[in-house]
Amino acid sequence: MRTVISSHRDRDSGEAKGRCDFNNCCSSFCAKLEQLNQFPDFNNYLIFVLTRLKSEDEPTRSLSGLILKNNVKAHYQNFPPAVADFIKQECLSNIGDPSPLIRATIGILITTIASKGELQTWPELLPQLCNLLNSEDYNTCEGSFGALQKICEDSSELLDSDALNRPLNIMIPKFLQFFKHCSPKIRSHAIACVNQFIIGRAQALMDNIDTFIESLFALAADEDSEVRKNVCRALVMLLEVRIDRLIPHMHSIVQYMLQRTQDPDENVALEACEFWLTLAEQPICKEVLSGHLVQLIPILVNGMKYSEIDIILLKGDVEEDEAIPDSEQDIKPRFHKSRTVTLQHEGGEGEEGEDIDEDDDDDDDTLSDWNLRKCSAAALDVLANVFRDELLPHLLPLLKDLLFHPDWVVKESGILVLGAIAEGCVQGMVPYLPELIPHLIQCLCDKKALVRSIACWTLSRYAHWVVSQPPDAYLKPLMTELLKRILDGNKRVQEAACSAFATLEEEACTELVPYLGFILDTLVFAFGKYQHKNLLILYDAIGTLADSVGHHLNQPEYIQKLMPPLIQKWNELKDEDKDLFPLLECLSSVATALQSGFLPYCEPVYQRCVTLVQKTLAQAMMYNQHPEQYEAPDKDFMIVALDLLSGLAEGLGGHVEQLVARSNIMTLLFQCMQDTMPEVRQSSFALLGDLTKACFLHVKPCIAEFMPILGLNLNPEFISVCNNATWAIGEISIQMGVEMEPYVGLVLNHLVEIINRPNTPKTLLENTAITIGRLGYVCPQEVAPMLPQFIRPWCQSLRNIRDNEEKDSAFRGICLMIGVNPGGVVQDFIFFCDAVASWMNPKEDLRDMFYKILHGFKDQVGEENWQQFSEQFPPQLKERLSACYGV
Repeated sequence: MRTVISSHRDRDSGEAKGRCDFNNCCSSFCAKLEQLNQFPDFNNYLIFVLTRLKSEDEPTRSLSGLILKNNVKAHYQNFPPAVADFIKQECLSNIGDPSPLIRATIGILITTIASKGELQTWPELLPQLCNLLNSEDYNTCEGSFGALQKICEDSSELLDSDALNRPLNIMIPKFLQFFKHCSPKIRSHAIACVNQFIIGRAQALMDNIDTFIESLFALAADEDSEVRKNVCRALVMLLEVRIDRLIPHMHSIVQYMLQRTQDPDENVALEACEFWLTLAEQPICKEVLSGHLVQLIPILVNGMKYSEIDIILLKGDVEEDEAIPDSEQDIKPRFHKSRTVTLQHEGGEGEEGEDIDEDDDDDDDTLSDWNLRKCSAAALDVLANVFRDELLPHLLPLLKDLLFHPDWVVKESGILVLGAIAEGCVQGMVPYLPELIPHLIQCLCDKKALVRSIACWTLSRYAHWVVSQPPDAYLKPLMTELLKRILDGNKRVQEAACSAFATLEEEACTELVPYLGFILDTLVFAFGKYQHKNLLILYDAIGTLADSVGHHLNQPEYIQKLMPPLIQKWNELKDEDKDLFPLLECLSSVATALQSGFLPYCEPVYQRCVTLVQKTLAQAMMYNQHPEQYEAPDKDFMIVALDLLSGLAEGLGGHVEQLVARSNIMTLLFQCMQDTMPEVRQSSFALLGDLTKACFLHVKPCIAEFMPILGLNLNPEFISVCNNATWAIGEISIQMGVEMEPYVGLVLNHLVEIINRPNTPKTLLENTAITIGRLGYVCPQEVAPMLPQFIRPWCQSLRNIRDNEEKDSAFRGICLMIGVNPGGVVQDFIFFCDAVASWMNPKEDLRDMFYKILHGFKDQVGEENWQQFSEQFPPQLKERLSACYGV
């Protein structure tokens, strides 16, 4: 086993020297442990120090136990049986050690051995631990319970299985007896043990559910905060899985939780606050809570204030910290979202409700621990979505006092409240927004950084309304102030402003075009100002700007401002630096927006992407052949590189041809398309489709090899992979023309199956319909016989798509197929009529095709039958067909 200790170091932080010695120490310590592990007796020595060497201090004994725990994790299968038996025996004999630290360490060791599949081969463990619970000695009882609690946490499913003869049947009733124990620690352990089996609905617990609930109620007013916390946790979980048993007591439970959400112990209050979040997801929420809102809302609002400890942790009194280097721990890992090809709808861009961005956290990201403030805000948010404007009479009187309060902590919580209700109460808030939005914009200049940052977040939640008003009224002042905050001296404010500005960009789109110069000046200036963490958010703001304004960015003066700092960062980063992810994503959006404007920068960017793909594939191959010698590669590098190549192909169009000609990208793409990781295949098929559109002469020689792979990936279990493969097949069909004929059989049955599947996401249905239409356009004879099997879902899928080239080619295909097989459409002709009527402005020759089919059908059935048939049409459809096609 190799131990790898990696060191993170801020460039130029001057810390390298001290760290280096530390790393050497760690490495030599790990190497020493590895050597010692060659001696079987070493583990006997470790257990001896833990359990018997009472002369040593407790931390040393505990450390010995933790080293042993790690050895068990890594090498247990190599322990000689005698050593394993000795360790087990010592653990059980010393579970009642007088020291709580040693008892806890032994409990962890027992659990680790049990989790190595040893529960089956250590049959005496559970009976002995359960027996020891009856001990008169407190330490023995507590130690045994501590170990049992850890086993219940780690192995809850196994304890409820036939593999162990269902020990829970004995354990659950036993645990329930200890709910009345005189020691609060024991009571707390007992509830915590039972709690592990609620979500999984363990049968033994369900058989004792009424006793359990009665016992919980008996402990409701327990003086021990840990017991109260576990009672609250149990009730929250029961709400999810056995609400039927709680309904008769719901009034009392709600009253109890109102009390506990104000518990002096914040951990208890946090567990209780989870109750409102969980209740909001239940159908009975409105009925249960309506009468209690008057009590609940002020409690939640009060919970949204920063506690003193929060303010200390967040350095709430520090105003300017932009010069302090970021610590690496502050930077959360980022995951790249692979490219999915979608179509544009009548209502606007993309698609609603399918790819919801889950990054819309509330505000305090760096306080990543879940706390009472966050939970209260989340509860208010979900309740606002349940009660909508009914919440406002309880909230508005409070809000007025909060928002204008002299104490900044109170004022800040009021701004958070306003943000939390933005989604659910949006209609009811509209009359107040003309007064509130200017107030919030003013709060962006508050002298407290935490007030400025929360104002950024709350304003972003109302961006949709801001953009719907005349631009000079709110958009312009908001944008001006947010851009100032992007250059704030406080890093938290910079981050909040950058995120809020990205949201505003998405909402405002081309409304921002008049201000582009001003926006770019600010964002580019931030490049020289930002520390590591916020730089990653800045990339996102720039990428979102490019997505939002598109080709309007392709102006020499804008390119001059934006590209030099991006390319400088690009040159600074090494190939293995994960900061490449957000930068590549950003460049992908910029390349797509700039189109030919990106040409001067494209060659080095293109080459590096190809190198990243090649490196990752080579590393994957070495790892697959010799997993013990090589590390598995991080395939995100390859995925992001493929997506940027897609952005280049989409933005540069035919200009990408020379770059492709001088590289081995087609060979690499062939390998990526067969990768085991779905996200790699997803991005590969997006790139294949984009290259097909941009430079088909390089794709064509590979079609015979590529098509079988595309056919294999028409598997809707992997929605996004299937979606992109489908889209690529459609693009290839258009380029291949009649030469597509040999490949129709490879894909058509799969596509027909997908379009007829229930619950297939809209994006996949639309892409499938387009591709079937395009196959029919180039090979009508081959596809037309299957018309009856797909015509109805085909028409239904494409009626909401905007007029565009893809829709055009698909409808031409359907018309040609109807020409070959008119009988195939007869049963579902009304759906065809509806789909034709969805066109706003078809090209003249396509309109003629529609005209001929509609009149041909009318002539075929005769005037009288047509009258009867068209009587079924909704009035709007009837009018439209009559006006546009005279039928």
